[in-house]
Amino acid sequence: MTDLSLTILAENANDAQIIERLHARTFGPGRYVLSAYRLREQVGHLPALSFTARIGTLLVGSVRQLPICVGQTRALLLGPLTVEPPFRSRGVGRALLDRAIGDARKAGHRLIVLVGDEPYYSRVGFKLIPPGSVTMPGPVDKKRLLVLELVDGAADGIAGAIRPDWDAGK
Repeated sequence: MTDLSLTILAENANDAQIIERLHARTFGPGRYVLSAYRLREQVGHLPALSFTARIGTLLVGSVRQLPICVGQTRALLLGPLTVEPPFRSRGVGRALLDRAIGDARKAGHRLIVLVGDEPYYSRVGFKLIPPGSVTMPGPVDKKRLLVLELVDGAADGIAGAIRPDWDAGK
């Protein structure tokens, strides 16, 4: 990141409306039909593992994570990750990813799943989930279903439907 002093902070309740407006601008109304949003409607994200990127007081990016299960395996679903268009290609998304992944690992999580572009997310270790082994509610492009092991071997044999983990935090 050049010329900009970027701060990554845990999301707080006061960020909700600003983040929702950011999502509306960057993803549009079609975001509600995506499989990942169907999961987000059923279980809330984890504020301690969701982050904002700020330059001064200006919120320029956000990433959220929510608790899911893949079959019987507990995991996190990362996303949405979004950055205001004028601040893209300046390392903001990568800084958000690094913080989200690092804090998830420190908190003892074993896996992170996301729906995204493999060329972008493979830079931080995400890999394609073998097609047909995992399903999501609603349609999803199998070439965009990715997983990151926070613990070696944690994704071995994952299979089944992705669903909200309503027991997380209990």
